[in-house]
Amino acid sequence: MPVARCGCVRAESPHRATACTRWCASCSTSTVDTAEDLHVSEATLEADLVRVRGLLDGTDLVLERERETVRLRGNETAQRRLLSRLAHDEMDDASFHPETFRRALSGSAVAASAVGPFKSSLVRELGELGYYVNELAISDVLLHIAIAAERVAAGHTLESTPAGTREEIPRVGTVIARLAFEHFSVALGEGDSGHLASLVLTRIVAPGEDATREVARSGVDPAVEAAVRAEIARAAEDFQVDLVDETFVLRLAVHVQNLLRRAEESALTRNPLTRSLKTTYPMIFEVAVSIASGLHDRVGTPIHDDEIAYIAMHVGGRLERSRKAESILTATIVCPGYHELHELLRSSVDRSLGSAIEVTTVVTNVDPDWSSFDTDLVLSTIEPGSSGDRFVRIQPFLTDADVDRIQQAAARVRRGRRLTRLRGELARYFLADAYVFPLPDEGEEAIIRRLGGLLVQAGLIGEDYVENTIVRERMSSTAFTDALAVPHALQMTASRTAIAIGVADGSAAWGGGRVQVVALAAFSESDRAAFQTVFEQLVEVFSERESVQRIVRKGATFEAFLDELVSVIDG
Repeated sequence: MPVARCGCVRAESPHRATACTRWCASCSTSTVDTAEDLHVSEATLEADLVRVRGLLDGTDLVLERERETVRLRGNETAQRRLLSRLAHDEMDDASFHPETFRRALSGSAVAASAVGPFKSSLVRELGELGYYVNELAISDVLLHIAIAAERVAAGHTLESTPAGTREEIPRVGTVIARLAFEHFSVALGEGDSGHLASLVLTRIVAPGEDATREVARSGVDPAVEAAVRAEIARAAEDFQVDLVDETFVLRLAVHVQNLLRRAEESALTRNPLTRSLKTTYPMIFEVAVSIASGLHDRVGTPIHDDEIAYIAMHVGGRLERSRKAESILTATIVCPGYHELHELLRSSVDRSLGSAIEVTTVVTNVDPDWSSFDTDLVLSTIEPGSSGDRFVRIQPFLTDADVDRIQQAAARVRRGRRLTRLRGELARYFLADAYVFPLPDEGEEAIIRRLGGLLVQAGLIGEDYVENTIVRERMSSTAFTDALAVPHALQMTASRTAIAIGVADGSAAWGGGRVQVVALAAFSESDRAAFQTVFEQLVEVFSERESVQRIVRKGATFEAFLDELVSVIDG
């Protein structure tokens, strides 16, 4: 076998070791010639070869040596995997940039300048085939394609096609082979094109928006889909976020299935946004960690930050879509008229308000059943047969004044939604049966026993919690503002967090001062963190004299108190 010169340019340590490893994978090389090419002594090169052997640990590759000649031995797949790892080490991160490829492909038969045009063509043609391309992960695949082209040019090909070939592989493989020939002047065989198509399908593409669920689901193991569905439901419950959605489940299941296929080849995909996702969206990343951990236990998916970051991107996307869906209102247009008048009106509404309002129904009857409309808004060119914030009279040809009226009505509807949601959150902690008005001015300990007794009757705390609350009050007054006292125990022994409210008809003596409202808080270890936000809002509201007076004036009943509190918090 002929012995070749290394052909490496002058390199700084530790890059000499990786440069020599690449060359050894292509041909036998002489240590004397390589030391000369690298402008180092033979002793220095011998030390580098020790590092090369260290790089081969766990790779099924060995460095053979006969006197001054060295060569890398092992199967082609293992050699390509090693070359990919070395190329990654030459790149700063996973982002696509021509300079990173120039460094990573130094000495390669593939010109780094050809990678950019190849990538553009590949993305375009995959899009034409109906795939969505993840450009954040495309650098990994481009490196594999460039390495494959280099190896094929040197006479090292893959003969076998991937096991369990999917029907999409030949189609995508044909595209890759054609583009490799056009851009790299390398003819890929069936084994190489099939292998690269498999990488593309598992790393950088997903079914496009027009793909049916059946097409997307066809490549997903039912056990994987079931595991993803279960973990999403669990995370949604644990973190109280809106994740349960069929489209989201399917998209994440496709991602996890591809992750498992990558794991079979010990091929990890890097994510250039990992660090920023962890620091900017820690809660979303925490949800992703929880899902990744559960999937690891169920189906054995690997857990590392880059893959978790991709799950976090799926989670963040779902939450953003959910947030937008909550803010978009549905509308019915009532427009009796001539010919295409209703179509023109709908077009005008979509153009002026499309980002905030979705028209779901158009009615052209002159006498519609007004009570049957279940949309958030009803926009009518005739006098509505019902009254309410959601009914808006507009002109057949939409004017700026009409748009303003619709936006004002939409704002009222959204505020009503917020109030309903906030009222539900507060109602989790306030009990109608633990509400006292008027609160007698009988001293701190008597008031604590009165309010605490109501929570004892509800089965939420024991008598010991009441006594511990009195002990805590003796240490220091819990009058947080001039109007509000929040007595509580230091021990979190309640079965769930709850608040007993007492509203004085005037004021009650408390800790050397006087307060108008006493909120006895019984804390539970499990949900104190969730209650913290409500507690902070409560203290903030009762620190404003005007807000306190509004709430106290309406405090004769629990329902009126809660309604006014919600209204004040919402502003």
